Parts: sequence; structure tokens; C-alpha cells
Amino acid sequence: MDADDETIRRILNDTGDTWAVVGLSGNRARAAWGVARTLQRHGKRIVPVHPKAETVHGEQGYASLADIPFGVDVVDVFVNAEHAGRVADEAVAVGARAVWFQLGVVDAEAYARTRAAGLDMVMDRCPAIEFPRLG
Repeated sequence: MDADDETIRRILNDTGDTWAVVGLSGNRARAAWGVARTLQRHGKRIVPVHPKAETVHGEQGYASLADIPFGVDVVDVFVNAEHAGRVADEAVAVGARAVWFQLGVVDAEAYARTRAAGLDMVMDRCPAIEFPRLG
């Protein structure tokens, strides 16, 4: 059910450069903080999405995907698996082109819904690992 290398490579290189990072806050101890920095180093514009709507890595934060006043290409999900399906559904609703569930985030039903809606999806992977491997 997981994405193949071709799909991962397409998301990393061709899907677009605006990545909403759901769960990203100013907490440097969280994985999302370091991964967002890695995305920036690879030329991606990160958009922090967190209830606190903090500015992170110089980018304005938003409380939800629906609050972002411009389009996003990829929604990178750093929330617990029990909440990830809702985020995937929101990504479909806002017109994202792909959804990326981080390491440890697995929801087979959300994967199926997201793929059925026509979006690419990666589950239980990290772009900070996949860029050096495939990017």
C-alpha cells in the first residue's frame, strides 16, 4: 500500500514547491522542525500549520490548512495517526496535489481515500531521508 520510489521521487521533485507542514511549531526538539529546515534547504517553501499559528523558519504559520490563503502542493503530516485521516481529508478539500504521512503515521483508510481522490500519497516515510536517497 505504500508509495513506490517513482511516486516518492515525483512528489519530491515535480509536484510543487509549497509544502504545508502540519504539526510544525517553534519547538526545535520536534522532528517537524528539523524536517521543515531540510525541506527549505531543498528549495521548498514551508508553511507551518499548527493551532498556535507560529512563524517558523521565517514563514508565517496558520492554524489550519483551510486558513492558508494560497495553494499548497504537498501536505506533510506530523500528527498522531488517529488525527492524520482528518488532515488528509482537509488536504483533498483545499486542493493539495499530494499528502505525505511522516514516519510512524499510518492510516490505511486515509491512504485509500486520498488516492481515490486523485492525490499522490506517501505513508510512514520522511522526506529528509528520501531526498538523499531519491531526490
